[in-house]
Amino acid sequence: MDDETARARRSSPDDVLRRRWRDCLVAARGDAEGPDPLPYADNLLARWAERQRRYHTTAHLTAVLDHIDTLAGHAADPDAVRLAAWFHDAVYRPDRSENEERSAVLAERALPEAGVPAGTAAEVARLVRLTVSHDPADGDANGEVLCDADLAILAASPKEYAQYAAQVREEYGFVPDEAFREGRAAVLRQLLGLPRLFRTPHGAAVWEPRARHNLLTELELLAR
Repeated sequence: MDDETARARRSSPDDVLRRRWRDCLVAARGDAEGPDPLPYADNLLARWAERQRRYHTTAHLTAVLDHIDTLAGHAADPDAVRLAAWFHDAVYRPDRSENEERSAVLAERALPEAGVPAGTAAEVARLVRLTVSHDPADGDANGEVLCDADLAILAASPKEYAQYAAQVREEYGFVPDEAFREGRAAVLRQLLGLPRLFRTPHGAAVWEPRARHNLLTELELLAR
């Protein structure tokens, strides 16, 4: 085992995420100079580790980044999409409705300071705002990749999906059971009513059938 492989195996999940952030940020900068990427990574990781989170944690961030890697060939600007993944739930309070907007504003403030060109920073903020609806326009390749990656949990195995649903319920623990069931069921019906949950070729072919099965199963369980 060489030294680099040994170090990689000893790395913590946060260390791996810091490297992924650094590589993405440096790539997005292009030829531009900028400050040390790591303090920005640490700020974002602290946000993703806040106490109120059960599903929207660094595990979710890692999963979204992994899915973006799978779908990267479909994106027009994969680095912008990866940066949007870092910011899309950077502000997350389950009892508030403006999380995506506040996350987008955070990206608009932090990315230019970190050396990212204005056009890329604006695209990242646009993509973060798109996660309100997960409904990218036809031809919005970056939006399709981010939204598919964010929704890929819907196509998880039954066990992983059940864990996801339980974690969402924990995040909304302040909501009474009946109100939560009604609200969650409305969300599921809205998703099932979409012509397509996934817009990328991979998402449509690989994730769509299982996702719809999982959503229908959860909806049936909520009705009991």
